[in-house]
Amino acid sequence: MRDTWPVSATDEITSSDAPRPEDRPGARMPRWLPRAMVLALALVACFQLGSWAFHQLISLLLNVLIAFFLALAVEPAVDWMAARGMRRGVATGAVFLGILVATAGFFALLGSMLAGQIATMVEELPQYLDSVISWTNGTFHTHLSRVEVQNNLLNSDWLQKYVQDSANNVLAVSATVLGSLFNLLTVALFSFYFAADGPRLRRALCSVLPPSRQTEVLRAWEIAVAKTGGYLYSRGLMALISGLAHYVLLEVLGVPYAPALGMWVGLISQFIPTIGTYLAGALPILIAFTINPWYAVWVFAFVVIYQQFENYLLQPRITAKTVDIHPAVAFGSVIAGTALMGAVGALIAIPATATLQAFLGAYVKRYEVTDDPRVHGGKRRGGGARALAQLRRTLRGERGGQDRRDGQGEPDGRSEPDPQAASGGR
Repeated sequence: MRDTWPVSATDEITSSDAPRPEDRPGARMPRWLPRAMVLALALVACFQLGSWAFHQLISLLLNVLIAFFLALAVEPAVDWMAARGMRRGVATGAVFLGILVATAGFFALLGSMLAGQIATMVEELPQYLDSVISWTNGTFHTHLSRVEVQNNLLNSDWLQKYVQDSANNVLAVSATVLGSLFNLLTVALFSFYFAADGPRLRRALCSVLPPSRQTEVLRAWEIAVAKTGGYLYSRGLMALISGLAHYVLLEVLGVPYAPALGMWVGLISQFIPTIGTYLAGALPILIAFTINPWYAVWVFAFVVIYQQFENYLLQPRITAKTVDIHPAVAFGSVIAGTALMGAVGALIAIPATATLQAFLGAYVKRYEVTDDPRVHGGKRRGGGARALAQLRRTLRGERGGQDRRDGQGEPDGRSEPDPQAASGGR
């Protein structure tokens, strides 16, 4: 009998039946992988290009944002003039011309005031220096002289270094000034076009939206115009009142350049958030100090008192129907705007927040508030004891209901008598 040997699987498979390397799973690259790699690289390249373009155009985008809010602020005046027969472009030009004349007049008065005051301080510097030296010698028993102080001041290292750095930075300062003028012209041009072509811009925006969305866009635009214009006009009114009040005080005290100082205090304190009051009050206090130190004290006291009057009485009445936002929300929006966009964010933070608050308020459902003393800041009489008694009744009712379901007792906790126990166990 011939022995049979087991044949392995490899002996039964011929070379023609063996799988080829390219037929094995995973041996060939999927067809979609090259396209996915190219798509991923294209997306990364687009992101890098977009990020680079955004950082290069951030200055232009900020100027356009400022111009948009400025156009929203002047649009009520332009609409009022256009409704009375004036062409919209001419009305926009008239409004911007008025703003330009007012701004130029303010800076002209301020420049003449500063120039005159600097010239007066330079002329009276020796007298001021003599008085300071006399007070120092009499108080601290020193032997200083004006010639010695002047020589030490002129030959000091920090003064020479400051003059040298200023001379070296003339080109940088000139470039900064020219860049600021270019940005100002850019903002003025965009704001003029936004205000003059406001209806055309709204039609172009609504033409790419369905009718339901068009209503929402027009409503948001109307709220933005109302809030931004209301913010600007209310601040202008408060600036006028503040300027007149400080002008009267400075005129009574005999401080020079009282009209320009009053305009300075009114505009700076109202249109520079948070620190505008301190910047506005510093200049008249300094100039009053050169006349009489007690005048500086009076101006400082008036600035503080008027600020409280404005915060608690004047501002709530003026801004109640225009920019009705909580002071804490306004302060937080200014801080957030400054952190995001610097001075530009600080200027547009309050009107932007007021617009967003008014737009969201139109879609937030509100309910009638219950007549509870705690809503008005009071306390309910016997509230703690009443709540404790209610809790006890609730717990007692739940325990009684459970007893009834188990057949073990009444709701008051007393158990029913057992019939078998009552009959002696029969």
